[in-house]
Amino acid sequence: LSASPRVVVLLLSLLGLAAAGKLLVVPVDGSHWLSMREVVDMLQQKGHEVVVVAPEVSMHIKPSKNFVMKTYPVPFTQKEMDGVLQGLIKDVFEEGSFLERVIRLYQRAKKNSVVFLATCAHLLHNKELIRYLEESKFDAVFTDPILPCGQILAEHLSLPSVYFLQQMPCGLEYPATQCPNPPSYVPRLFTGLTDRMTFLQRVKNLLFDIPNLFLCDVVFKPYGELASEFLKREVTVLDLLRQGSIWLVKLDFVLHFPKPLMPNMVFVSGVNCAYKKLNQ
Repeated sequence: LSASPRVVVLLLSLLGLAAAGKLLVVPVDGSHWLSMREVVDMLQQKGHEVVVVAPEVSMHIKPSKNFVMKTYPVPFTQKEMDGVLQGLIKDVFEEGSFLERVIRLYQRAKKNSVVFLATCAHLLHNKELIRYLEESKFDAVFTDPILPCGQILAEHLSLPSVYFLQQMPCGLEYPATQCPNPPSYVPRLFTGLTDRMTFLQRVKNLLFDIPNLFLCDVVFKPYGELASEFLKREVTVLDLLRQGSIWLVKLDFVLHFPKPLMPNMVFVSGVNCAYKKLNQ
């Protein structure tokens, strides 16, 4: 407030140098998109140009005045897509022993990965859409890395990518960012453990981590093959994930246990689905 008029004029003139960006958004359907849409709407309000790429068949990804939407055909119906997502929700929340849950999720992963892989393949093989994306000169890719189609596009277009997620299947965010993930400290899924464990609980936590060695291979190995074919060089899903510039993680240390983070992993707690007013 005490600055001279000349300094104020100089600072105001510098504001003109800040230009809005052009963002390519590659979302994942379901609750993943409901959270991301909140961010996309805010980016548009701040003057950024947003282009969302989505399949013609989806649950929640619909056209909006806040962004340009580009769709592409996929080889399944709306009913089949709804069945895939509803089956996944049922299997994740259904009770059972650890072994029952692992077998159930393994079978569900095999079924669902076929649909999601086909979605990604039809996007990458859509020459007209890919040509449009190449010519659009985006500044960055905003994507949910739980399915790595956005990362493949970011690599093809040589663009920096921003990830928006809660957590990756099998904890892939840890090796991708070289973040420590010790089983003696970070509780694994389905264990019911906390970040403070006895020796036997740490052993149990380590054993519960073993299924990740084959569960994620079923889901993500085909994406590595698809990416290698599309990019015309050998790559793995971890290679793609490592290219992420910023990881926006929908967690906090209030509702979740403390765990190690890397400098490019930022907690954005509270950004989950849509806001809804509650009655008294």
